[in-house]
Amino acid sequence: MDIVHSVNDVPIRLTAERWYHIVENHDDVAGHYDDVLETVENPDLILRGYKGALIAVRGAGRGAYFCVVYREIGKDDGFVISAFFTDEINKRNIVWRP
Repeated sequence: MDIVHSVNDVPIRLTAERWYHIVENHDDVAGHYDDVLETVENPDLILRGYKGALIAVRGAGRGAYFCVVYREIGKDDGFVISAFFTDEINKRNIVWRP
């Protein structure tokens, strides 16, 4: 298990079980473990997700984005839910940018 801190300084966990689930459902993310951690810790922007989740976004070149969905349970705990590549983001849902 690895832990990084979100822009809100909340520790966010990425467990082996969750990583396995992510790459099983998004095989294009396999090999991007470090990118998941880096995206949570140093995003280009953060979007509001569903049911309280946040989506950390980093540019992935040529109009593509790498997105990591995570949840902050409180100020001392959070976890990664999923990660995926996309070519569209809803900029109306931006809740943070540097």
